[in-house]
Amino acid sequence: MVGLGTDPNKCGEDCPMRGASLLARVVFVLAVVGAVSVLIATAPRAQDAAPRSDPAYRQFLLGLWTDAKAAGVSRATFESAIAGLDAPDLSLPDLVLPGKPKIDSSGQAEFTRPPDKYLDKSYLDRLAAEGRQLLVRHKAALDRIEAEIGVDRYSVLAIWGRETAFGKHKLPHDAIRVLATQAYLGRRKELFRAELIAAFKMLESGVARSDMRASWAGAVGLTQFMPTEYFLHAYDLDRDGKTDIFRSVPDALASAARQLEGKGWVRGQNWGTEVVVPPSSDCALEGPLQSRSLSEWAKLGFSRASGGPFTTTELAADAYLMSPAGAYGPSFLVFENFKVLRKYNTSDLYAVFVGHLADRIAGGGDFAGRWGGTGPQNTRVIEQIQERLKAKGFDVEKIDGKIGSNTRKVIGAYQRANRLKVDCWPTNAVLDHLQGRVSIQ
Repeated sequence: MVGLGTDPNKCGEDCPMRGASLLARVVFVLAVVGAVSVLIATAPRAQDAAPRSDPAYRQFLLGLWTDAKAAGVSRATFESAIAGLDAPDLSLPDLVLPGKPKIDSSGQAEFTRPPDKYLDKSYLDRLAAEGRQLLVRHKAALDRIEAEIGVDRYSVLAIWGRETAFGKHKLPHDAIRVLATQAYLGRRKELFRAELIAAFKMLESGVARSDMRASWAGAVGLTQFMPTEYFLHAYDLDRDGKTDIFRSVPDALASAARQLEGKGWVRGQNWGTEVVVPPSSDCALEGPLQSRSLSEWAKLGFSRASGGPFTTTELAADAYLMSPAGAYGPSFLVFENFKVLRKYNTSDLYAVFVGHLADRIAGGGDFAGRWGGTGPQNTRVIEQIQERLKAKGFDVEKIDGKIGSNTRKVIGAYQRANRLKVDCWPTNAVLDHLQGRVSIQ
């Protein structure tokens, strides 16, 4: 550090005030003091840099030892896993916190973004182009996956593309911290408690903590596995004696395929097909409870959007109508494998994204219909619409502020019953009509 002695001619050769006048020296000192004050004021405070310790949270974590021990986790692994977890991560979505909405979809693009933004054409184009290159690069592994597990190569690549952009997306969270927070403060505490115990087991089995980077919900690996799914479906395709869903593409893809198989994947079946809804029908026919054979849908006037005929296999299969943007986007007749994709991530938009990306990787084209006109999904508006429709006796399965087939179908039924425009979408106008404020046409 340079000297600031009273005699400028006695400071060292590197002294910035060497030979300066007394007034210049005073000005320099004041400038330095001001700069130091700014640095002190803007430096992160200790309490800002790290959350304060939460004794109740620590007690909760320590109370997990009995379950962890019963699951085969050693005391050393357990202690190491919870070391440094002094307070929950309150930045995560889907937590039950004082002063915050009970229903929170803020961390889930599937339930907040407009459908046309979630199914962004340019992003799908890029993923499809890369996926076609990966078909060649990983041909041997994909051949084995189809032969041994029975899930087509296009679908497993599409899941990898959607989950982590083929490994390019770097997961932002530590899985143990995330799962511990969700188990302590989340809306689904018991579910995440089980996932946390399974995450401890992953560490016990030799998975490195540094590999367990996760989404806000604790999913890990190239194809995003919840810890409980890891022990059910992880698959050592490359036969190296360990299952590595973090760096081994063959293992990660095969594990995703195993998970789909375990959830009911039908070999040789597509996920669905885009259709033209005839004028005599509308989106209120949506949902799995209104499923029927594709041949029956054809008799009602539904046709393939691309113009080609349905295959004999398709005509014999059961399908249901699915319009993820209501009347403001393409509609699909979807098969059993669409339901399986939804079990991987419970969202219609997610399943459409994966199914469509798989079609694109296989050489298919863009959607025939256009997306748009909905705006963002407003959780609070959806929740209020669900509450009021249920109060009026409509068959609302659950009030969760999220759009799914049931909510769209019930909105369509309400619109039909009130001779309104049937668009099956939870708009402010629908809410206003339910509240008796306006009459929409």
